[in-house]
Formats: sequence, structure tokens, C-alpha cells
Amino acid sequence: MLTRALNAGVPARWVAGDEVYGADPALRAELELRGVGYVLAIGCDRRIPTAAGMMRADEITASVPTRAWQRLSAGPGAKGQRYYDWALIPHPDPTGQADPGDTACWWLLARRNRDTGELAYYRCYCPEIVPLRELVRVAGRRWTVEESFQAAKGLAGLDEHQVRRWTPWRRWTLLSMLAHALLAVIAAREHTDRPAPTGLIALTCNEIRRLFTIFVIEPARVLACPQAWSDWRRRHQHRARTSHYQRQQAAHAWT
Repeated sequence: MLTRALNAGVPARWVAGDEVYGADPALRAELELRGVGYVLAIGCDRRIPTAAGMMRADEITASVPTRAWQRLSAGPGAKGQRYYDWALIPHPDPTGQADPGDTACWWLLARRNRDTGELAYYRCYCPEIVPLRELVRVAGRRWTVEESFQAAKGLAGLDEHQVRRWTPWRRWTLLSMLAHALLAVIAAREHTDRPAPTGLIALTCNEIRRLFTIFVIEPARVLACPQAWSDWRRRHQHRARTSHYQRQQAAHAWT
């Protein structure tokens, strides 16, 4: 699928994926051949080439000094910025055939949860040197894609098909994706044309779907004022989000 997209001229500077893709050497080789960077999750037992030979990812990370870890955000979340500790360890070309004048770089990226100490690992490649912050940004974008899938399941029934053949599955999936895209476009236009008043969060896809159901699909069942309830929910969410961000900033300043 990635090969067909790239062959069709779809622009892509980075590819991000979970451990299934990180364990595929053919995928990594194809992306390196095309000069496309990647940040692919791997398991702790995956072996990485080093000057001392092949070593497990967790063994390499265990020797990283404390000063090498940096606190960076992988992107905003529902309760504030998603801060983790990150460490970047360069390693040689896995094939051992890199040109000495080549600018391509390979890294092992480690992520540590600040509360639990849980570790996650990524194999990274880029045809040129990039800062740690850029790799962290790409790693965080994968979560955005996964959140979009979860939203499509909850809002448009992406996973509620009851079919066993390819054609009906494709039809259901396309309709579900179109419905989710419609909600996303409406939300984006609302954010641009009619910004949320002070004290309210911007209209979300969830709220737009709820209002669409109330005003269009089931208007006769509504007893209370839908707009008043919508404003109440958005005001409550705004207060909760502000509280989470303030608490996080206070904890960040303390540490």
C-alpha cells in the first residue's frame, strides 16, 4: 500500500507505525531506498546493530546516562501536553554498506513514562540529520492517526459492519469514512468561520454529531433545549481542560 501511494506521487517525508511495521525489515529497506524517513515502534527484545555487535534495545537503553534523557511533549492530549522522557542513541547502517559521505542517519529512540518508568522503543531513519524534537513529533503523530480510527468507530460505526465479503465491507467502510470526514470538515469550518465564545471549547466532531442527531434525525424526542445543553457541555469541558493544563504547568514548574 505504501509503495503504491509513493509510486502515485503522494508526498510523504515520514512514515510512522507500530511494532508490526517496526519488525518488518523489507519495509525499512524500501523506505530507506526511497529516502523516506521513518519512526517505527519495536519490541524491547529487537536487536539493534552497534559497534560492539547486535544488542537488544533494552540493553542499549540501560547504559544511557541520566543526562541523555530529555523531557519533550509528543503533542497535546485531553489532559494537557503528553510529556515523556526521550533518549536518542545513534547506530550504524544495519546493512553495513553506507557511503562515508552519506548524510543518512539511523537511531534507536527510547521513550520513558515519567510516572511509571515504562519504556518504549523506536527504530528511526532519516536521509539527513534531524533534531530529537522532530523524531518525537513524528512518533506523536501516530497516536493522532490511531485516535482518528477510534473516533471513526465511535462516531460513524467504522467497526460495526456485519459482512463477510470484500465488496460489502468496502462499501460500509467507505460510507463510514465519508461520514467521519463530513464531521471533521464541519468542525474545521466552524473553528475558522465561527470561533468558540470565551469559556467554551470549540465544536468537536462528537458535539456536531450529537446536534445533528437531535435537530435532524430525532427532533421529536427532545424535550430540553439542545443548544443550551450543548453550551453547558462545552463550558464544562473548557473548565476541565483549563484545570488539567494549569495543574500540568504547575507540576512542570515544580520539577
